[in-house]
Amino acid sequence: VLGRPLRLRRYLYRKAREEAERTAQERKDKVRRALEENRLIPTELRKEALALQGSLEFEDAGGEGVTNHVDDEYRWAGVEDPKVMITTSRDPSSRLKMFAKELKLVFPGAQRMNRGRHEVGALVRACKANGVTDLLVVHEHRGTPVGLIVSHLPFGPTAYFTLCNVVMRHDIPDLGTASEAKPHLIIHGFSSRLGKRVSDILRYLFPVPKDDSHRVITFANQDDYISFRHHVYKKTNHRNVELTEVGPRFELKLYMIRLGTLEQEATADVEWRWHPYTNTAHKRVFLSAE
Repeated sequence: VLGRPLRLRRYLYRKAREEAERTAQERKDKVRRALEENRLIPTELRKEALALQGSLEFEDAGGEGVTNHVDDEYRWAGVEDPKVMITTSRDPSSRLKMFAKELKLVFPGAQRMNRGRHEVGALVRACKANGVTDLLVVHEHRGTPVGLIVSHLPFGPTAYFTLCNVVMRHDIPDLGTASEAKPHLIIHGFSSRLGKRVSDILRYLFPVPKDDSHRVITFANQDDYISFRHHVYKKTNHRNVELTEVGPRFELKLYMIRLGTLEQEATADVEWRWHPYTNTAHKRVFLSAE
């Protein structure tokens, strides 16, 4: 128990130090560019330009693979199985409750908790105390699931997604039975830096599968809409494989990532936010580098 506050302080200290180092590096880069392009050094940097220029001489290329707080968040991913808790917004409709039950079948070993009158802070504290690694909250509008929040514990990040085109298990014809095996993951189209961040947030909700698992979950990104599909397969002979959809199926659209857990909404820094009303918003994609 004593180790937990110490870990938290160490993590917050590293995060603050990284921010300071990044600001210092940006100042050095401005001086370096001015010298390389033979331009005037920016006014706000002139007093410390000589010191910055001196420190540039000791910098070398490389530094890839250096750990930062982002690595720290998922340090034990793949080593220990994730422990996922699923809950809903307050006063859920029967359809949202059903969707939460179906999500519980998607994540091996997941637990579902009735929301009741619990506040977000109490939920997060209970999850941290019980070793939960990820808290998922689903929201609805008039019985239709419209939002999914994935909060990684104990430090964050928290990703906010819009849910669309939700088709529940009982609405899919010729439905297969849900397997409880740990699934293989197919993750496609997440080639940008933000895309890799989002694929990590989704991927680490699942434990490492066994080789003989016949269950497949797909997250396929196209134009920043992430399609979720869930199948089981069986080999009919040595050449052919038969796929059966298990469901549910839906699309996710990321609109925000916060550095922090769900109850820190008012204070946590925003790592990324979608700005739909800028002139170029409809032309740009963020999750892939194409």
